[in-house]
Amino acid sequence: MIRHTLLLPLLLLLAACQTYQVNRDYDSSRDFAAYHTWSWKEPAVQYSPDDPRIKSDLTGQRIREAVGEQLDQRGLRPATDKPDLMVQSWLIVDERQQQSNYNYGGYWGGGWNGYWGGPAYTETRIYTYKVATIQVDFFDGKDGKLVWRGSAEQIMKASPPNPAEREAAIRETVAKVIAQYPPQ
Repeated sequence: MIRHTLLLPLLLLLAACQTYQVNRDYDSSRDFAAYHTWSWKEPAVQYSPDDPRIKSDLTGQRIREAVGEQLDQRGLRPATDKPDLMVQSWLIVDERQQQSNYNYGGYWGGGWNGYWGGPAYTETRIYTYKVATIQVDFFDGKDGKLVWRGSAEQIMKASPPNPAEREAAIRETVAKVIAQYPPQ
């Protein structure tokens, strides 16, 4: 029983110390130094699944602002006509499960007859959680082909964050994604 009472605080502690899983892929034949301007490829932010609990104009605005700030920091400027890069973002929320097995009881050494203890049993628990992924795609402005993709995923908190926490989480995640651009 003590294991059960310690498990919840441990999971909450691990959730507070989350790390991002950052991925990237790019077309190695492209000259990324030639890209100086960018524009949004509409729809600028897409959602998967297309769920009203996830899809929000406020979330889309936060993602657009965070991406714009990161591109500006890398010397890419917004274009009004014929951009070098077209940018599109995704917010993807997946539900995942993890199975944990706990063994209780059983026999162990000691006692007069060599072994003693109670019967052994295994308890299996399945935990369901959500993972949010922000993905940013860059398309060549001339031929429209994907030239760079970055993404970061993070386990979502069980309780919904307030607007300031949402904005901070989006900014931090987008910064980690675009930190991988341009490819070295």
